[in-house]
Amino acid sequence: MPALPLDELQLTERDPKTGKLRTLPALHPEIKADRSFVLYRPPPVVRDPASVEEFLERAKFIADDLNWLLALPHDKFWCQVIFDETLQKCLDSYLCYAPRKFDELLDCHPEVDDVQKCLHRSVFLTFLRMSTHKESKDHFITPSVFGEIIYNNFLFDIPKILDLCVLFGKGNGLLLQKMIENIFTQQPSYFSDLDETLPTVLQVFNNILHKCGLQCGGASAEPQKLEEKVNVTPGNMPLQELKDIVLYLCDTCTTLWAFLDVFPMACQTFQKHEFCYRLASFYELAIPELESAIKKRHYEDNSVFADLWRRISHSRKKMIEAFHILINQVCLQPILESSCENIQPFIEEFLQIFTSVLQERRFLRDYDELFPVEDDVSLLQQASSTLDETRTAYILQAVESAWEGVDRKKAQVIKDPTPPAASNGASVIGESTVEDVEELGAAYVSEDECAGAAAAPVVKVSGVELDSLISQVKDLLPDLGEGFILACLEEYSYNAEQVINNILEDKLVPYLDKLDRTMQRQLKPDPTPLVTSRYNVFQNDEFDVFSRDSVDVSRIQKGKRSSAVIRPAQQETIIKYLVQSHAECQQKMLSQPRREKDTTRSLLNDKRLIAEQRERYRQYSMIVEEIPVQQGEAQLYKEDYEDEYDDTYDGNQVGANDADSDDELISRRPFTIPQVLRPKGQEEGQEEEEEDEEEEEEEAEKERTKDHFVQDPAVLRERAEARRLAYLTRKGHKHDSSAVVGNVKGHGQNRETVQERRKKEANKSTRANHNRRVMADRKRNKGMIPS
Repeated sequence: MPALPLDELQLTERDPKTGKLRTLPALHPEIKADRSFVLYRPPPVVRDPASVEEFLERAKFIADDLNWLLALPHDKFWCQVIFDETLQKCLDSYLCYAPRKFDELLDCHPEVDDVQKCLHRSVFLTFLRMSTHKESKDHFITPSVFGEIIYNNFLFDIPKILDLCVLFGKGNGLLLQKMIENIFTQQPSYFSDLDETLPTVLQVFNNILHKCGLQCGGASAEPQKLEEKVNVTPGNMPLQELKDIVLYLCDTCTTLWAFLDVFPMACQTFQKHEFCYRLASFYELAIPELESAIKKRHYEDNSVFADLWRRISHSRKKMIEAFHILINQVCLQPILESSCENIQPFIEEFLQIFTSVLQERRFLRDYDELFPVEDDVSLLQQASSTLDETRTAYILQAVESAWEGVDRKKAQVIKDPTPPAASNGASVIGESTVEDVEELGAAYVSEDECAGAAAAPVVKVSGVELDSLISQVKDLLPDLGEGFILACLEEYSYNAEQVINNILEDKLVPYLDKLDRTMQRQLKPDPTPLVTSRYNVFQNDEFDVFSRDSVDVSRIQKGKRSSAVIRPAQQETIIKYLVQSHAECQQKMLSQPRREKDTTRSLLNDKRLIAEQRERYRQYSMIVEEIPVQQGEAQLYKEDYEDEYDDTYDGNQVGANDADSDDELISRRPFTIPQVLRPKGQEEGQEEEEEDEEEEEEEAEKERTKDHFVQDPAVLRERAEARRLAYLTRKGHKHDSSAVVGNVKGHGQNRETVQERRKKEANKSTRANHNRRVMADRKRNKGMIPS
């Protein structure tokens, strides 16, 4: 007998109150065991014995309860999960307060670490069993009912799924992916919940910008009130508030990346809200401000600086990777999996996304450093032959322009856990394992290297722009020297406002305080003077006095020499022109020793070589018709020639003048220049010649057919009409007036002839000289003819 699903199974048991047998469904609140689950608390920050003991006791209670829950049978496990509220609160507390990988590295007690790992495993196994609707052939739940159970009882929701991804994604990616896919497959309502959650996620970005005193440029940005003045910026806010913002940002970015990495099917839902554009816009506004505030703030303990910089670098990297996952899943992956007919919408989506983020230069540069845009465009070019080259070239050009003034270096991940010096010189404290450092992306770096995958290098300013910045500072502080101002600008990334503020508030770095404030600017000489930077065709030759100290004056001649010595280059040129048609002659000329007294005239007059070659080529032009036979060779030729070939008709040129020969156009009629190619005078003369020839032919025809007797007039009319038609045909006229002429008078006319005659009568005033009366009336009306 096949087993029934748990939602249809009925259990028979005795009522503990009445003792009678009763039938209950397998999923019933009375089957739940009375057990209270305690809430989770995070590990203690300091090694306080009392706090450590409290944490260990609480964690062991939770671990034991979860192990008991996992050991329950299928029906009792689900009754406990559905109807025990303390269990759900316990699991929720762990998801909220469990330490993340990017959290501050604590020096915990070894026993605390062991208990935390054990509890971490038990929580994951509990959620894994809660997401499985079929454990075996005999223990399972109907899929549709399973979806309703987990959705209506809030066993899973979008915040819980996001926390599961960030807590258990590393090391359990495949299991977690199957688990979340099963949840979304059995209950599609989670997709609508995710769609409703995304505006809240985007609001998180807006809240961070608002806290930093920045204005979001997105479509949903609210206008700022007139009475609301922004006084708080990342640079002047309290340190604790800055730490909270950075931690909040790091938690949000890492959670989003972990969810998209585990469950890529959610990318389509994210893109419905233009998440790529909103993420790039937020990155462009917030990241540079937060980085600048972290680097320029003075810290009593440099470990705080290291922790903040580690978190902001980790957040930046995860945002770029999340953007790449969206691009890959929404555009690139469907192109690789689809046929050529279905890829055009995905290509258009790719081009649209990148076109919308081209204005975010910092984000574009950082993204291109980790994931080159050129590679993605190359993939599109290979996949589609109809790709819009103009748009792709525009995108690539925008990416290149984002790198202008910046050294293009690939990201370098520092895996050495030894921390370097912070901004003010002291060492950074922080012990961690290599695995933790790799997980964090690039733990600690110096301020100069800007730790991370895509920190923005300082753009070098020079020329007129640098002079303008110096003048801007000197206008407010005229007692300062230009050299001191230049040093301050180089230190503070050429930010004139920050230089003025730090000078007025006496917050300059120590080495700038030691400089002379009246120091003048040292003008650097041009390393390439005009003489050495010139370029011409005579540079570095034997007579270049700028590159040589001594020149052979004997080789310099002023005026014309009486006997010019032919140089080897001139001799080769003359030889090539004389005997360029034959290689052997050229070798002879080069092999002959050159005499010193030879001149150009004597060499040109020497015709010996030409005479030698003339006899040789004369032999090629000789054609011998008859071979003279010697006296003893006649018999030999007669014996050899025994051909019986009949050459009677060899003199006839068979097929020489056939119509299908290659020169049939020439043999049939002479060549005539087309009328469009003839000159104007030639065209008129040709027409006159043709008319003269026609008149001569007609006169000859008349003389030939002349008869003293009177011919039939009808025959004469036919001949005249034939000649007229032939003449009109040659002129290009194709008017058919046969219908107007009709039959012989007295024999009646057909309908077509009557219609043509009526049409001719009605329209004859438009041609020839038939509308004289109309024109005369027109002139009279205009006053040209006196009436």
